[in-house]
Amino acid sequence: MSIIGREAEKNLLMQCLETNKSEFVAVYGRRRVGKTFLIKETFDNQLFFYATGILEEKSTMAMQLDSFNDEIADQGGEELPRANNWHQAFRNLNTLLEIAAPSKKKIIFLDEVPWMATRNSGFLTALDYFWNRWASSRKDVLLIICGSATSWIIENIINNRGGLHNRLTRQILLAPFTLCECESFFNNGSFTMTRYQMAEAYMVFGGIPYYLSLLNPELDLNQMIDDVYFRQGAPLQSEFKNLFKSLFQNPGSHLAIVEALAHKAKGLTRDEIIKATKLPNGGGITDVLEELEQCGFIRKYLAYGKKNKGRLYQLIDPFVLFHLKFSEKQERYSENHWQQFSDTPGHNNWSGYAFEQLCLLHVEQIKRKLGISGVLTEVSSWRSESYEPGAQIDLVIDRADNVINLCEAKYARGEYVISKDGYRNLHNKMAAFSVETKTRKALRITLITTFGVKQNTYSGEFTSQVILDDLFSPV
Repeated sequence: MSIIGREAEKNLLMQCLETNKSEFVAVYGRRRVGKTFLIKETFDNQLFFYATGILEEKSTMAMQLDSFNDEIADQGGEELPRANNWHQAFRNLNTLLEIAAPSKKKIIFLDEVPWMATRNSGFLTALDYFWNRWASSRKDVLLIICGSATSWIIENIINNRGGLHNRLTRQILLAPFTLCECESFFNNGSFTMTRYQMAEAYMVFGGIPYYLSLLNPELDLNQMIDDVYFRQGAPLQSEFKNLFKSLFQNPGSHLAIVEALAHKAKGLTRDEIIKATKLPNGGGITDVLEELEQCGFIRKYLAYGKKNKGRLYQLIDPFVLFHLKFSEKQERYSENHWQQFSDTPGHNNWSGYAFEQLCLLHVEQIKRKLGISGVLTEVSSWRSESYEPGAQIDLVIDRADNVINLCEAKYARGEYVISKDGYRNLHNKMAAFSVETKTRKALRITLITTFGVKQNTYSGEFTSQVILDDLFSPV
């Protein structure tokens, strides 16, 4: 399958290939997001050297070096002595460079470097020496390092305080697909799906290319979900456990936090997380929260009107949300669970919550529909503290043109019907927001729905609308 989207990333990589200096590029992002596929497909058969770290729970330096040595031998260095430390391993790699033809840039791709860098292995010191002593002084090296452990890449490479400080020439954070890119993926794969079905697939799997690649176009959507998640031996049944194990050395605290956040749609403060998880209050939990945010599992935001106090953490990864919702009793599920579940009230409860998260991941598309892409904005959410207990607004877009859009996400299988109670509820929220925030800006209620709002007695006021099709627009 050819690459879907990723045009900016491909263009940047090709620019690196065409410069007259050596380039050092870090590509990072969530597990299964397509980092390795991007590099290999962009450069096709042009890789000069490729090696990847080995993911094993008790991986040792010797195991990682054995794998690297094998690649050195396979890629032209069979006469070189096998390295027993990383400095010698990179010296062997430099020897390969020196004997290679000088006519074109050599692409060195080191995949999953966080796995290579086992404790006390000296990997980073050797990588530092290789780049600063040998590769950077040449004009024909394109060194690409890659890793799913986003927080490791950021801490040890991007924000390195030693010899690798400011040595990267480019960096690429590879994000999950948007709905627009998912549509291209499905069309390219000969799937017969409506945008409504594509959105539900996104609400289950997120924009993770690997997960989407497991879907069978010969099945309908409900059957696809059963096939890759609920049936016995389904390929994604153990993905959640493997996902966190591959990213974090000791994922217990990370798992406890995402499990706590999964039960609170709008998020929790740091103090509320500590209370819910019973984790110790210290710098450790701050590090864990930062790592989860860097890996794209959670977002940190301030409720509208708050400055520094009361930051909220919210779980936003669709697949993690889906897994935590349906995993607790997974052993009781039948192989056609989703086909049966899709017509129950439980599906409506889940889809409403999941659609809110989908909207949060497509704020730029919402702004484009509203015609404010070029307007400076701040995005947050809001919940009433006194005036209207329990009142909350999913998405607040505070605009520099003195307008605030109060956005409500409503998932429905047809046109959304505004009832008398729903109409009153929306107006009560707007009144509560106005009183509590004391804003002088104009307030507009924006409804984000799947198929628009059905015209009735209460629909006339809500002229600011975004529908599902709008979320499929490119940015």
